[in-house]
Amino acid sequence: MFVWLYLRVGDGAAWGAGLFFAGAAVTDQVDGYLARRWDVRSTFGKVADPLADRLMIGTAVVLMWATGRIPLAAAIIVLARDLALVLGYKMLAPQGFELEVTFLGKLATWVLYAAVGFLLVTEEGRAWPLVILWSGVALALAAGVQYLVQARASLNARGRSVGRDA
Repeated sequence: MFVWLYLRVGDGAAWGAGLFFAGAAVTDQVDGYLARRWDVRSTFGKVADPLADRLMIGTAVVLMWATGRIPLAAAIIVLARDLALVLGYKMLAPQGFELEVTFLGKLATWVLYAAVGFLLVTEEGRAWPLVILWSGVALALAAGVQYLVQARASLNARGRSVGRDA
């Protein structure tokens, strides 16, 4: 639905796609808040929720790059970070590792959601939504580094634990 709403507009502001995207972002935040508040968490939710975020943002980024609304470098950085997070989780989870979502990771996602939403509903060529996008890209890179440090610490702790058990 999002793709169709975006592509049917052409070069103008894609209000339908923007509202759909904003609805997905808001419901994602409400869902996460309620799950934490009511302590209703599942293994499926730990995987599906971040994956849904990555897919929604990734789809929008690819579409906007393909139609010339965002720079290739921004699209590559966002997609590479998301791919690294998904692959990292896939490799670490079966070994019993869990990476905790950090505030910086959440902030990066919120800023990217906002930037993409603003880019969707503004006329092509406006500079201010791109400033927000690059801010989100910078936060996403910082969060990616934070997750790498967290993963490395988990692996090192696991290695020391295994060495003691031997």
